[in-house]
Amino acid sequence: MAATGAKDKSAEVPVIIIRPRKGWWDIDWKSLWEYRELLYFFIWRDVKVRYKQTVIGAAWAIIQPFMTMVVFSLFFGKLAKIPSEGLPYPIFYYSALLPWTYFSNAIQNATNTIVAHQNMIKKVYFPRLILPMSAVLSGLVDFAIAFSVLLGMMLYYGIMPTWKLLLLPFLLVLATMTALGVGLWLSALNAIYRDVRYATPFLIQIWLFASPVAYPASMVPERWQWVYWLNPMTGVIEGFRWVLTGQGQPLNDLFFVSIFFVLVALVLGLFFFHKMEGTIADVV
Repeated sequence: MAATGAKDKSAEVPVIIIRPRKGWWDIDWKSLWEYRELLYFFIWRDVKVRYKQTVIGAAWAIIQPFMTMVVFSLFFGKLAKIPSEGLPYPIFYYSALLPWTYFSNAIQNATNTIVAHQNMIKKVYFPRLILPMSAVLSGLVDFAIAFSVLLGMMLYYGIMPTWKLLLLPFLLVLATMTALGVGLWLSALNAIYRDVRYATPFLIQIWLFASPVAYPASMVPERWQWVYWLNPMTGVIEGFRWVLTGQGQPLNDLFFVSIFFVLVALVLGLFFFHKMEGTIADVV
């Protein structure tokens, strides 16, 4: 009788069968919300691992954009005499390198995240979307550290923030959405074709010079402006300069073109990643 009771009790244990969703946009948002604590854990772990056993720790978040700013100020500013729209060259370049550094690092981290967690993916179920999301969101910690340096530089040059600074969170959300959209594409592709991780730095380097980082967007001929603003990062970078310093192109009609393509990049990235999510564990 005892054996039969034990058998009946074990039969009551629910069996959960996990199958990939069939719809082209059938993303399990409920499951993603239920695993929000895991997302927080991945973000916190990424931040700690990034600076573990480093000599200067979080100062690396400042060194990269600051040294790039020095190089750009010297070669593009002092030597090439590229116009800075009335801003000191350090402010002109650092205000653009701030969102660009976050964007480029987020893409590189997101590209490698699926392959880096392949053992976990094969053994444990969780929404795979959490991995590129954590890689993108963890970079916001570095952004906050580097942003504090920009505020100090603005005070040094006598540039005081205005009410436009209230738009900064909106622009940061746009940068995050762009990085996530591109990161979803590259992370899924890298799980199938491992040479994607080698092509990513080259892609980022080309994208850098196709964005108004080393020069203002006003240098682009007027007839090509609409093409130039198809780049989502054009609106983000020009927007950062404008809200922080009051100089540069304001949020005009072309800015909404960039916003549209930010949304396009994110939606297509979610669609492609969701399509590949069911087979990632088999091919990674």
